Amino acid sequence: MRKEAIEKILRMKGKEKISVLTCYDYSFAMAIEGNADIILVGDSLGNVVLGYERTANVSMEDMLRHLRAVRRGAKNSLIVADMPFGSYENSKDAIQSAKKLIENGADAVKPEGMPGIVKELNKEGIEVMAHLGLLPQSAKKFSLVGKLQDDAERILREAKEMEKNGAFSIVLESIPAALASEITRKISIPTIGIGAGRECDGQVLVLYDMLGLYPNFKPKFARSYMNLKEDIRKAAADFSRDVKKGNFPDDKETLG
Repeated sequence: MRKEAIEKILRMKGKEKISVLTCYDYSFAMAIEGNADIILVGDSLGNVVLGYERTANVSMEDMLRHLRAVRRGAKNSLIVADMPFGSYENSKDAIQSAKKLIENGADAVKPEGMPGIVKELNKEGIEVMAHLGLLPQSAKKFSLVGKLQDDAERILREAKEMEKNGAFSIVLESIPAALASEITRKISIPTIGIGAGRECDGQVLVLYDMLGLYPNFKPKFARSYMNLKEDIRKAAADFSRDVKKGNFPDDKETLG
């Protein structure tokens, strides 16, 4: 299934846009399966689920636990797992870490940057989604990357290197739309944008941003399709009111 699913993604380049959603648990995985081309178990779980300040705080144990939960809920989806910070600093660690993720339900892995590591993983037969532009695990500030010509040329060069080294796709994060468009034209593998304009081959969105569930930070490029946070607040208030008034449970909700 893994090979066929990735081949399908490769065939979509230039023909059909690719949708990618992050997911972190069983129930949401069941809800979105079949409605996204790729599910990304992202280290953004550190921010939106675990309450960490940075994605760099996410451990391998965190990733494996949530990855297994997502796989149980989305048995037929193409699942990519982020490689947590510090787990791929050298080839030996990267291969060991990637194999753990694959064994626990991932079809492919996503390190940030590191073209050489992508090459080594590819040699081991491990499918890799690359990631260029803003690299959240190591970024000192979260802003547009690639505005300067030298930076833009470096990102384009690295994108070509990622393609050569065997990545099946590349996430382009927080780079100028014109640069993302140029990269998309000049490489044969799909580009997945997040804050990189509409000309990428696909787009990725954090699930909690899509649902309007994470109140702490919403980047300009994120779109909310509902306001689930307020719906949850209302439901919790309604439940509490019904309990206090003796309206819950009612006769139909009482056993015996």
